[in-house]
Amino acid sequence: MLGHHYTRPFLETAVASMNAGCNLELSYGVRNNVFMHIPKALAMGNITLQMLRDRVRPLFYTRMRLGEFDPPAMNPYSALDLSAVQSPEHRNLSLEAAVKSFVLLKNVGGTLPLRARDLPGQRLAVVGPFADNPRLLFGDYAPVPEPRYIYTPRRGLEMLSANVSFAAGCREPRCQQYSRAEVAGAAGAADVVVVCLGTGTDLETEAKDRRDLSLPGHQLELLQDAVQ
Repeated sequence: MLGHHYTRPFLETAVASMNAGCNLELSYGVRNNVFMHIPKALAMGNITLQMLRDRVRPLFYTRMRLGEFDPPAMNPYSALDLSAVQSPEHRNLSLEAAVKSFVLLKNVGGTLPLRARDLPGQRLAVVGPFADNPRLLFGDYAPVPEPRYIYTPRRGLEMLSANVSFAAGCREPRCQQYSRAEVAGAAGAADVVVVCLGTGTDLETEAKDRRDLSLPGHQLELLQDAVQ
C-alpha cells in the first residue's frame, strides 16, 4: 500500500494480506492499522470466518508454546536474566553454528584449513574493508555483542603463531577511495593472503537494495591486486 502501491485503502490491503496468508501485522502501535479493518472485511464477506480462524490459530499456538498464558512460575523464560546473555554456553553455540554454516566453494591444493602448526615463520596478510572493522561484521537486525567478544579476521589471525600484516585498502564497503599501494605492499610480501570483502548494512538492509550482485566500488580491483 505504501511502498509498492499494490493496494490503496486499508480495507483492501487487509483483505489482500489475509488472502495471501499473512497473519501478523507490524503496526508500530498505530491505532488505525491495516488489520483493524478485518472485522469490516468479515462483515462485508470479503473474508470468511474460517479463514480468520486459520490465520489466528498458529499465532496462539506459538504464544502457548512460549508460555505467555502460563503463570510466571511455570514459564522457564521468566527465570532468565542478563547472566544468560552472551554466556559461555551461548557463545559456544554461536561458534558452532558459525562453523557449521561455512560454505567452501573451492579448496585448490588443500590450502584450507590453515593449521597453526604449519604457520610458524609464515607471513600472512589480511586485507580488505572487512578485515578489521567490527561494525561491518553484523547483518541487519543482528544484536551487537560486547567488543571483547568480537573477533575480526585480523584479530583472529593474529592469535596464530605467524607474522600478520594488515591493509584495509578502503575503509568502508562502498570502497570509493582505494589505496592500491597499501594492498599490493601487504599482499606482495606475504605467503598467505586473506581477502575480506562484502557489502554490509551500509549497502544492503531492509528497504535498501542493490541493482546487481557485483562487488561495490573498487573491491573487485582490490581482490585482483591482492592475488596477482
